[in-house]
Amino acid sequence: MSNPNRTQEAGKPSCCCTSSKGSPTERAYSDAVSRRSSAGLSGKAMWSIVLGVIVVFSAMLLCIPSHLRAVVAIIAIALIFDYVNGFHDSANSVATLVATGVVTPQFAVLWAAFFNFVAVGILGVGVAETIAKTLDPEVATKGVVFSALLAAIVWNLITWWTGIPSSSSHALVGGLVGAGWTAANCSFHVVQWEEVRKPIIGIVLAPTLSLVVGFLAMLVILWTCRKFHPVPLNWAFRKLQLVSSALYSIAHGGNDAQKTIGIIAALLVSEGYLRPAGEKLTGPDIWHQHAWVIFAAFLAIALGTMSGGWRIVKTMGTKIAKLRPVDGFAAATAAGAVISGLTLFRMPVSTTHSIAGSIMGVGAAKNVSAVHWAVSARILWAWVLTIPCSAVIAVGCYVLVKALGGA
Repeated sequence: MSNPNRTQEAGKPSCCCTSSKGSPTERAYSDAVSRRSSAGLSGKAMWSIVLGVIVVFSAMLLCIPSHLRAVVAIIAIALIFDYVNGFHDSANSVATLVATGVVTPQFAVLWAAFFNFVAVGILGVGVAETIAKTLDPEVATKGVVFSALLAAIVWNLITWWTGIPSSSSHALVGGLVGAGWTAANCSFHVVQWEEVRKPIIGIVLAPTLSLVVGFLAMLVILWTCRKFHPVPLNWAFRKLQLVSSALYSIAHGGNDAQKTIGIIAALLVSEGYLRPAGEKLTGPDIWHQHAWVIFAAFLAIALGTMSGGWRIVKTMGTKIAKLRPVDGFAAATAAGAVISGLTLFRMPVSTTHSIAGSIMGVGAAKNVSAVHWAVSARILWAWVLTIPCSAVIAVGCYVLVKALGGA
């Protein structure tokens, strides 16, 4: 007679909740990183690609009329920011897939990148409008936009290096506010607070809603599936995780790529290359006059996702709460739903905040102690500090740019 305990063990997901150092989740993560290291892009390879693109692009600039070189160069930097954004946030899209061992890391990043790009046009460009209208058009000069981008990139890389999931969108908004404030002789009158209010609200709203939705989604799943045998249930949720990851990746691309579209649009309006049909810039203006900006931004974030931010995968996939396939499905679905809904309200939100919040909610639904609150508190501090820190960095960048004669 077979041992029922053994049957139950066999039915457990490959990455069950456990706090032991050599847990299946951590072993799965280690194996995933090993496979990723042998076949994927390392951090050095990623930077080699970025430097190669910069060198090639610098040579191409020589063929561009002198009055356009600065604008084209800043647009290229914006797309590099978009690429770094995808690289930085790829962990959000693939952490649950990798940590639960559903697919190989290589497949996970390709899957996420594909749906990042597919998102083009699905959720509109309302978020881009919000970013583009953060500053008065006359202030969004080349020097201000460049300083804001540089500050956001620096903050993204700092948090990537330390393994802390932070917000690229809030870093960009903070950079715009800091650089714009400096350019306006330390005056905030050039900042459109009605637009800035949206991402600030998102700091609280996105993770809170995601936590609540993730918590409720997990409770519903646990109650609905309480009588099912764990083996077929585990198999089903391993497949469903691909669907939830696709939904989350669409939401991620649909919100985050628009931030780059917005800052490029702000630059084009300031330089006279994009003319709003009415008093203020709208999405149709961008589509009708510069559709290439939209496609370029979505392509850049998809390429960045393919490169992967593997330091943050471990934090998102194992350190906040240990995940099983059912947990990963609930977390990705909850975060994707929240991000998509807020995107339709033209709110730039942090996809990182959202997925981290949903992972906390899923973990808390099983057991409050399943959530590593110390790690969550560390992440929370990074969220709170993102806008002011990136604003301070942008101030320094703009002062330096002005001193060099670029503002």
